[in-house]
Amino acid sequence: MRWLAPLLLLALCAPALHAGLGKALKHERHHEIDQLEQAWCNAVLHGDTSALGNLLADDYISITAKGMLQTRTQTLENIRTRQTQIVTLELSDRKVRFYGATAVVTSLAHVEGTKDNEDISGSFRYTHVYVRNAAGLWKLVSAESSRIPAERASNP
Repeated sequence: MRWLAPLLLLALCAPALHAGLGKALKHERHHEIDQLEQAWCNAVLHGDTSALGNLLADDYISITAKGMLQTRTQTLENIRTRQTQIVTLELSDRKVRFYGATAVVTSLAHVEGTKDNEDISGSFRYTHVYVRNAAGLWKLVSAESSRIPAERASNP
């Protein structure tokens, strides 16, 4: 009978302990993704193909705001050759959702820059999909961006 009280206490506290652990883990994972998003932003702004290459999965694919597919190699080449030059990249309205070893990020980006010497400045919504690989590292596997028409950009 002496073992019954501690067992009941443990049974009553177990859900609270599990919930706290889940919340702490969720916060840690969210923080990891926030750091990766900041690293992505810095790499794009500074033309750092080495840092960007570390973030992108080998099979990374992007859908540009013009609806074109872009591979990891093409993305890195655009940055390396300065075909795409971003001088301002302000992110807001970030939402991060987790599905097992997958994180989906949506954000609003205000961009100033050029692509092939053509102005691409404006506001965009984008989605990034990260997957935790077998080594435990988050890799960006997919990205998609959509331009927000100028009349809607001031009222997201």
